[in-house]
Amino acid sequence: HPIRSKRETTRTEREAHKPGSTLPMRSPDVTKAPVTKSEQLLKLDGHDFTMRPGFGGPAIPVGVDVQLESLDTISEVDMDFTMTLYLRHYWKDERLSFPSNTNQSMTFDGRLVKKIWVPDIFFVHSKRSFIHDTTTENVMLRVHPDGKVLYSLRVTVTAMCNMDLSHFPLDTQTCSLEIESYAYTDDDLMLYWKRGNKSLQTDEKISLSQFLIREFHTTTKLAFYSSTGWYNRLYINFTLRRHIFFFLLQTYFPATLMVMLSWVSFWIDRRAVPARVPLGITTVLTMSTIITGVNASMPRVSYIKAVDIYLWVSFVFVFLSVIEYAAVNYLSTLQERKERMQSNRLPCTCGMTHPGQMMMSNSYSDMDMMTTGNYGMSCYVSVHVCVQNNPCRQN
Repeated sequence: HPIRSKRETTRTEREAHKPGSTLPMRSPDVTKAPVTKSEQLLKLDGHDFTMRPGFGGPAIPVGVDVQLESLDTISEVDMDFTMTLYLRHYWKDERLSFPSNTNQSMTFDGRLVKKIWVPDIFFVHSKRSFIHDTTTENVMLRVHPDGKVLYSLRVTVTAMCNMDLSHFPLDTQTCSLEIESYAYTDDDLMLYWKRGNKSLQTDEKISLSQFLIREFHTTTKLAFYSSTGWYNRLYINFTLRRHIFFFLLQTYFPATLMVMLSWVSFWIDRRAVPARVPLGITTVLTMSTIITGVNASMPRVSYIKAVDIYLWVSFVFVFLSVIEYAAVNYLSTLQERKERMQSNRLPCTCGMTHPGQMMMSNSYSDMDMMTTGNYGMSCYVSVHVCVQNNPCRQN
Protein backbone atom coordinates (compact mmCIF):
# COMPACT_ATOMS: atom_id res chain seq x y z
CA HIS A 1 0.00 0.00 0.00
CA PRO A 2 1.39 3.50 -0.84
CA ILE A 3 0.63 4.92 2.61
CA ARG A 4 2.31 2.01 4.33
CA SER A 5 5.42 2.19 2.15
CA LYS A 6 5.73 5.89 2.87
CA ARG A 7 5.48 5.29 6.63
CA GLU A 8 8.05 2.52 6.44
CA THR A 9 10.42 4.79 4.54
CA THR A 10 10.03 7.54 7.13
CA ARG A 11 10.61 5.09 9.97
CA THR A 12 13.68 3.70 8.28
CA GLU A 13 15.17 7.20 7.88
CA ARG A 14 14.55 7.91 11.57
CA GLU A 15 16.26 4.71 12.61
CA ALA A 16 19.18 5.52 10.36
CA HIS A 17 19.68 8.81 12.17
CA LYS A 18 19.63 7.21 15.61
CA PRO A 19 23.00 6.83 17.25
CA GLY A 20 24.36 3.33 17.04
CA SER A 21 22.18 2.42 14.08
CA THR A 22 23.65 -0.14 11.64
CA LEU A 23 21.87 1.19 8.57
CA PRO A 24 24.12 3.20 6.15
CA MET A 25 23.49 6.95 5.89
CA ARG A 26 22.56 8.42 2.48
CA SER A 27 25.29 10.55 0.87
CA PRO A 28 24.29 14.18 0.41
CA ASP A 29 23.46 15.38 -3.15
CA VAL A 30 26.33 17.63 -4.21
CA THR A 31 24.34 19.23 -7.01
CA LYS A 32 21.76 20.46 -4.51
CA ALA A 33 24.33 21.85 -2.09
CA PRO A 34 24.53 25.65 -1.93
CA VAL A 35 27.43 26.76 -4.17
CA THR A 36 28.93 30.23 -4.20
CA LYS A 37 28.31 31.94 -7.53
CA SER A 38 31.30 32.95 -9.61
CA GLU A 39 30.09 36.55 -9.66
CA GLN A 40 30.03 36.58 -5.86
CA LEU A 41 33.35 34.79 -5.55
CA LEU A 42 35.08 37.16 -7.98
CA LYS A 43 33.20 40.14 -6.53
CA LEU A 44 32.08 41.35 -9.93
CA ASP A 45 29.32 43.53 -8.48
CA GLY A 46 31.75 45.53 -6.37
CA HIS A 47 33.90 46.83 -9.24
CA ASP A 48 33.49 48.81 -12.41
CA PHE A 49 34.92 46.60 -15.15
CA THR A 50 34.38 49.17 -17.84
CA MET A 51 37.68 50.69 -16.68
CA ARG A 52 41.01 49.04 -17.25
CA PRO A 53 42.93 47.57 -14.29
CA GLY A 54 44.95 50.20 -12.46
CA PHE A 55 43.18 53.09 -14.14
CA GLY A 56 45.06 56.35 -13.65
CA GLY A 57 48.34 54.55 -12.99
CA PRO A 58 51.02 53.13 -15.26
CA ALA A 59 50.14 51.18 -18.38
CA ILE A 60 48.92 47.66 -17.79
CA PRO A 61 51.20 45.06 -19.45
CA VAL A 62 49.36 42.56 -21.63
CA GLY A 63 51.40 39.62 -22.91
CA VAL A 64 50.42 37.83 -26.10
CA ASP A 65 51.34 34.51 -27.58
CA VAL A 66 49.99 32.79 -30.69
CA GLN A 67 49.73 29.18 -31.76
CA LEU A 68 49.25 28.93 -35.52
CA GLU A 69 46.85 26.15 -36.41
CA SER A 70 46.76 26.46 -40.20
CA LEU A 71 47.73 28.75 -43.04
CA ASP A 72 44.83 28.23 -45.39
CA THR A 73 45.11 30.27 -48.59
CA ILE A 74 47.33 32.81 -50.30
CA SER A 75 45.58 34.83 -53.01
CA GLU A 76 47.56 36.86 -55.55
CA VAL A 77 44.39 38.29 -57.09
CA ASP A 78 43.03 39.70 -53.80
CA MET A 79 46.48 40.26 -52.28
CA ASP A 80 45.57 38.59 -48.98
CA PHE A 81 46.06 35.47 -46.89
CA THR A 82 43.88 33.46 -44.48
CA MET A 83 45.06 31.75 -41.31
CA THR A 84 43.54 30.12 -38.24
CA LEU A 85 45.23 30.66 -34.89
CA TYR A 86 44.87 30.48 -31.13
CA LEU A 87 45.29 33.97 -29.69
CA ARG A 88 46.12 34.13 -25.97
CA HIS A 89 46.30 37.19 -23.70
CA TYR A 90 47.95 37.41 -20.30
CA TRP A 91 47.45 40.20 -17.77
CA LYS A 92 46.79 40.76 -14.07
CA ASP A 93 43.59 42.25 -12.68
CA GLU A 94 43.60 42.40 -8.90
CA ARG A 95 39.86 42.99 -8.91
CA LEU A 96 39.43 39.34 -9.93
CA SER A 97 41.56 37.90 -7.09
CA PHE A 98 39.77 35.48 -4.78
CA PRO A 99 40.66 33.47 -1.68
CA SER A 100 41.77 29.91 -2.30
CA ASN A 101 43.34 27.34 -0.03
CA THR A 102 44.51 25.13 -2.89
CA ASN A 103 45.79 27.95 -5.13
CA GLN A 104 43.89 26.46 -8.05
CA SER A 105 42.66 28.54 -10.93
CA MET A 106 39.10 28.72 -12.16
CA THR A 107 38.22 28.25 -15.82
CA PHE A 108 35.19 29.85 -17.48
CA ASP A 109 33.72 30.01 -20.95
CA GLY A 110 32.76 33.03 -23.01
CA ARG A 111 29.76 34.01 -20.88
CA LEU A 112 31.93 35.53 -18.16
CA VAL A 113 34.07 37.44 -20.67
CA LYS A 114 31.24 39.89 -21.31
CA LYS A 115 31.15 40.83 -17.60
CA ILE A 116 34.82 41.70 -17.02
CA TRP A 117 37.48 43.83 -18.67
CA VAL A 118 39.45 42.21 -21.49
CA PRO A 119 41.99 43.79 -23.90
CA ASP A 120 40.41 45.23 -27.06
CA ILE A 121 42.77 43.53 -29.50
CA PHE A 122 42.10 43.71 -33.24
CA PHE A 123 43.92 42.74 -36.43
CA VAL A 124 45.27 45.65 -38.44
CA HIS A 125 44.57 45.53 -42.20
CA SER A 126 42.23 42.59 -41.75
CA LYS A 127 39.44 42.07 -44.26
CA ARG A 128 37.46 39.39 -42.45
CA SER A 129 37.76 37.65 -39.11
CA PHE A 130 35.55 35.60 -36.84
CA ILE A 131 35.67 33.53 -33.65
CA HIS A 132 34.78 29.88 -34.13
CA ASP A 133 31.52 28.85 -32.46
CA THR A 134 31.24 25.10 -33.12
CA THR A 135 29.93 23.51 -31.00
CA THR A 136 30.12 26.45 -28.61
CA GLU A 137 32.02 29.71 -28.81
CA ASN A 138 35.73 28.85 -28.74
CA VAL A 139 36.64 31.19 -25.90
CA MET A 140 38.36 30.29 -22.64
CA LEU A 141 38.96 32.44 -19.55
CA ARG A 142 41.18 31.22 -16.70
CA VAL A 143 41.49 33.24 -13.49
CA HIS A 144 44.13 32.58 -10.82
CA PRO A 145 43.69 33.42 -7.12
CA ASP A 146 46.19 36.31 -7.32
CA GLY A 147 44.24 37.94 -10.19
CA LYS A 148 46.30 36.73 -13.14
CA VAL A 149 44.13 36.11 -16.17
CA LEU A 150 44.54 33.96 -19.27
CA TYR A 151 42.16 34.79 -22.10
CA SER A 152 42.28 32.48 -25.14
CA LEU A 153 40.20 32.37 -28.31
CA ARG A 154 40.31 30.57 -31.66
CA VAL A 155 40.17 32.96 -34.60
CA THR A 156 40.26 32.77 -38.38
CA VAL A 157 41.45 36.00 -39.99
CA THR A 158 41.91 37.15 -43.58
CA ALA A 159 44.43 39.98 -43.78
CA MET A 160 46.03 42.04 -46.51
CA CYS A 161 49.46 41.17 -47.88
CA ASN A 162 51.19 43.57 -50.27
CA MET A 163 52.93 41.40 -52.83
CA ASP A 164 55.61 42.37 -55.33
CA LEU A 165 54.99 40.23 -58.42
CA SER A 166 57.73 41.66 -60.62
CA HIS A 167 59.64 38.33 -60.38
CA PHE A 168 56.56 36.10 -60.64
CA PRO A 169 56.67 33.07 -60.65
CA LEU A 170 60.23 33.16 -59.31
CA ASP A 171 59.22 35.43 -56.44
CA THR A 172 59.49 35.34 -52.67
CA GLN A 173 56.78 37.05 -50.61
CA THR A 174 56.79 38.31 -47.02
CA CYS A 175 53.42 38.78 -45.29
CA SER A 176 52.56 40.07 -41.83
CA LEU A 177 49.67 39.73 -39.41
CA GLU A 178 49.50 42.84 -37.22
CA ILE A 179 47.93 42.90 -33.75
CA GLU A 180 47.10 46.10 -31.93
CA SER A 181 44.86 47.58 -29.23
CA TYR A 182 42.01 49.59 -30.68
CA ALA A 183 41.29 52.08 -27.90
CA TYR A 184 44.22 52.07 -25.46
CA THR A 185 47.43 53.88 -26.36
CA ASP A 186 50.83 52.89 -25.01
CA ASP A 187 50.12 55.13 -21.98
CA ASP A 188 47.31 52.80 -20.90
CA LEU A 189 48.19 49.40 -22.35
CA MET A 190 51.60 47.94 -23.08
CA LEU A 191 51.27 45.12 -25.60
CA TYR A 192 54.25 42.77 -25.87
CA TRP A 193 55.20 39.24 -26.89
CA LYS A 194 55.16 37.18 -23.72
CA ARG A 195 58.14 34.97 -24.61
CA GLY A 196 59.82 36.82 -27.46
CA ASN A 197 60.20 34.76 -30.65
CA LYS A 198 59.05 31.70 -28.73
CA SER A 199 55.66 33.32 -28.37
CA LEU A 200 54.79 32.08 -31.87
CA GLN A 201 54.27 28.34 -32.12
CA THR A 202 53.62 26.65 -35.45
CA ASP A 203 52.69 23.17 -36.53
CA GLU A 204 55.29 21.34 -38.62
CA LYS A 205 52.50 19.91 -40.79
CA ILE A 206 51.50 23.33 -42.13
CA SER A 207 52.09 23.44 -45.88
CA LEU A 208 50.80 25.17 -48.99
CA SER A 209 50.40 23.85 -52.52
CA GLN A 210 52.03 26.81 -54.26
CA PHE A 211 54.45 28.05 -51.61
CA LEU A 212 57.23 26.82 -49.40
CA ILE A 213 57.05 28.35 -45.94
CA ARG A 214 60.58 29.41 -45.11
CA GLU A 215 60.33 31.03 -41.67
CA PHE A 216 58.12 32.66 -39.05
CA HIS A 217 59.29 35.41 -36.70
CA THR A 218 57.80 38.11 -34.49
CA THR A 219 58.56 41.82 -34.12
CA THR A 220 57.22 44.76 -32.12
CA LYS A 221 56.83 48.36 -33.26
CA LEU A 222 55.01 51.55 -32.40
CA ALA A 223 52.24 52.82 -34.64
CA PHE A 224 51.29 56.49 -34.67
CA TYR A 225 47.89 57.97 -35.48
CA SER A 226 47.68 61.72 -35.78
CA SER A 227 44.34 61.98 -33.98
CA THR A 228 44.81 59.46 -31.16
CA GLY A 229 48.51 58.88 -30.49
CA TRP A 230 50.98 56.00 -30.25
CA TYR A 231 50.02 52.33 -30.02
CA ASN A 232 51.97 49.13 -29.48
CA ARG A 233 51.75 46.86 -32.51
CA LEU A 234 52.80 43.22 -32.71
CA TYR A 235 53.81 41.57 -35.99
CA ILE A 236 53.72 37.95 -37.09
CA ASN A 237 55.99 37.82 -40.14
CA PHE A 238 56.34 34.82 -42.43
CA THR A 239 58.24 34.37 -45.69
CA LEU A 240 56.90 32.34 -48.61
CA ARG A 241 58.80 31.01 -51.61
CA ARG A 242 56.79 29.99 -54.66
CA HIS A 243 57.06 26.53 -56.21
CA ILE A 244 58.08 26.80 -59.88
CA PHE A 245 57.23 23.29 -61.11
CA PHE A 246 53.52 24.01 -61.56
CA PHE A 247 54.23 26.97 -63.82
CA LEU A 248 56.81 24.98 -65.79
CA LEU A 249 54.14 22.44 -66.68
CA GLN A 250 51.28 24.86 -67.27
CA THR A 251 53.02 27.86 -68.86
CA TYR A 252 56.67 27.54 -69.82
CA PHE A 253 56.66 24.14 -71.51
CA PRO A 254 53.54 24.81 -73.66
CA ALA A 255 54.89 28.21 -74.72
CA THR A 256 58.24 26.67 -75.67
CA LEU A 257 56.56 23.94 -77.69
CA MET A 258 54.46 26.49 -79.56
CA VAL A 259 57.59 28.39 -80.57
CA MET A 260 59.24 25.18 -81.80
CA LEU A 261 56.06 24.23 -83.67
CA SER A 262 56.07 27.55 -85.49
CA TRP A 263 59.56 26.75 -86.81
CA VAL A 264 58.18 23.71 -88.68
CA SER A 265 56.77 26.06 -91.31
CA PHE A 266 60.33 26.93 -92.37
CA TRP A 267 60.72 23.42 -93.82
CA ILE A 268 57.45 23.50 -95.74
CA ASP A 269 57.47 24.61 -99.37
CA ARG A 270 56.50 28.22 -99.78
CA ARG A 271 53.98 27.26 -102.45
CA ALA A 272 52.07 25.08 -99.92
CA VAL A 273 49.82 27.89 -98.74
CA PRO A 274 47.11 25.64 -97.14
CA ALA A 275 49.79 24.02 -94.98
CA ARG A 276 51.78 27.05 -93.80
CA VAL A 277 49.00 29.56 -93.11
CA PRO A 278 46.90 27.40 -90.72
CA LEU A 279 50.04 26.33 -88.87
CA GLY A 280 51.08 29.93 -88.25
CA ILE A 281 47.59 31.07 -87.23
CA THR A 282 47.17 28.11 -84.85
CA THR A 283 50.40 28.82 -83.00
CA VAL A 284 49.55 32.52 -82.68
CA LEU A 285 46.09 31.79 -81.25
CA THR A 286 47.50 29.19 -78.85
CA MET A 287 50.04 31.68 -77.49
CA SER A 288 47.25 34.24 -77.06
CA THR A 289 45.25 31.69 -75.05
CA ILE A 290 48.21 30.92 -72.78
CA ILE A 291 48.83 34.61 -72.10
CA THR A 292 45.14 35.21 -71.36
CA GLY A 293 44.98 32.25 -68.98
CA VAL A 294 48.00 33.42 -67.00
CA ASN A 295 46.72 36.99 -66.68
CA ALA A 296 43.27 35.80 -65.62
CA SER A 297 44.72 34.38 -62.39
CA MET A 298 46.82 37.46 -61.63
CA PRO A 299 45.98 40.94 -60.36
CA ARG A 300 45.95 43.82 -62.83
CA VAL A 301 49.27 45.33 -61.85
CA SER A 302 50.83 48.20 -63.77
CA TYR A 303 54.32 46.71 -63.99
CA ILE A 304 55.78 43.87 -66.05
CA LYS A 305 56.17 40.44 -64.49
CA ALA A 306 58.87 37.92 -65.32
CA VAL A 307 56.35 35.52 -66.84
CA ASP A 308 55.06 38.33 -69.07
CA ILE A 309 58.51 38.83 -70.56
CA TYR A 310 58.88 35.14 -71.38
CA LEU A 311 55.40 34.79 -72.86
CA TRP A 312 55.57 37.93 -74.95
CA VAL A 313 59.01 37.06 -76.32
CA SER A 314 57.61 33.65 -77.28
CA PHE A 315 54.63 35.33 -78.88
CA VAL A 316 56.93 37.58 -80.91
CA PHE A 317 58.83 34.54 -82.22
CA VAL A 318 55.59 32.85 -83.24
CA PHE A 319 54.29 36.02 -84.85
CA LEU A 320 57.52 36.56 -86.76
CA SER A 321 57.27 33.06 -88.22
CA VAL A 322 53.97 34.09 -89.81
CA ILE A 323 55.44 37.38 -91.01
CA GLU A 324 58.40 35.45 -92.47
CA TYR A 325 56.11 33.42 -94.72
CA ALA A 326 54.26 36.54 -95.84
CA ALA A 327 57.57 38.27 -96.63
CA VAL A 328 58.95 35.28 -98.52
CA ASN A 329 55.76 34.92 -100.51
CA TYR A 330 55.75 38.63 -101.37
CA LEU A 331 59.42 38.72 -102.37
CA SER A 332 59.11 35.59 -104.51
CA THR A 333 56.13 37.13 -106.29
CA LEU A 334 58.16 40.26 -107.03
CA GLN A 335 61.01 38.13 -108.35
CA GLU A 336 58.76 36.21 -110.72
CA ARG A 337 57.15 39.41 -111.96
CA LYS A 338 60.58 40.90 -112.63
CA GLU A 339 61.66 37.83 -114.59
CA ARG A 340 58.55 38.02 -116.78
CA MET A 341 59.16 41.69 -117.47
CA GLN A 342 62.76 40.97 -118.49
CA SER A 343 61.67 38.18 -120.84
CA ASN A 344 59.18 40.55 -122.51
CA ARG A 345 61.98 43.02 -123.29
CA LEU A 346 64.15 40.54 -125.32
CA PRO A 347 64.78 41.81 -129.01
CA CYS A 348 63.27 39.87 -131.93
CA THR A 349 65.83 38.02 -134.13
CA CYS A 350 63.37 36.54 -136.63
CA GLY A 351 64.35 36.87 -140.28
CA MET A 352 68.03 37.36 -139.46
CA THR A 353 70.61 34.79 -140.31
CA HIS A 354 72.11 33.42 -137.17
CA PRO A 355 75.88 33.61 -137.08
CA GLY A 356 76.05 29.97 -136.42
CA GLN A 357 74.14 29.20 -139.57
CA MET A 358 76.39 31.44 -141.67
CA MET A 359 79.48 29.57 -140.54
CA MET A 360 78.02 26.12 -141.11
CA SER A 361 78.91 24.40 -144.39
CA ASN A 362 78.80 20.98 -145.87
CA SER A 363 82.46 20.42 -144.99
CA TYR A 364 81.62 20.09 -141.27
CA SER A 365 81.96 16.63 -139.94
CA ASP A 366 79.50 14.88 -137.69
CA MET A 367 81.63 15.79 -134.71
CA ASP A 368 81.37 19.46 -135.61
CA MET A 369 77.67 19.18 -135.97
CA MET A 370 77.39 17.67 -132.51
CA THR A 371 79.59 20.42 -131.12
CA THR A 372 77.50 23.22 -132.58
CA GLY A 373 74.19 21.49 -132.00
CA ASN A 374 73.64 23.10 -128.64
CA TYR A 375 74.23 26.53 -130.06
CA GLY A 376 71.65 25.86 -132.73
CA MET A 377 69.15 24.67 -130.14
CA SER A 378 69.61 27.81 -128.10
CA CYS A 379 68.93 29.87 -131.16
CA TYR A 380 65.79 27.92 -131.79
CA VAL A 381 64.53 28.49 -128.26
CA SER A 382 65.22 32.20 -128.49
CA VAL A 383 63.39 32.50 -131.76
CA HIS A 384 60.48 30.50 -130.46
CA VAL A 385 60.11 32.77 -127.39
CA CYS A 386 60.32 35.82 -129.62
CA VAL A 387 57.59 34.54 -131.86
CA GLN A 388 55.28 33.96 -128.92
CA ASN A 389 55.81 37.36 -127.29
CA ASN A 390 56.35 39.58 -130.30
CA PRO A 391 55.54 37.82 -133.60
CA CYS A 392 57.60 38.93 -136.61
CA ARG A 393 56.39 39.34 -140.16
CA GLN A 394 57.24 36.51 -142.50
CA ASN A 395 58.71 37.37 -145.91
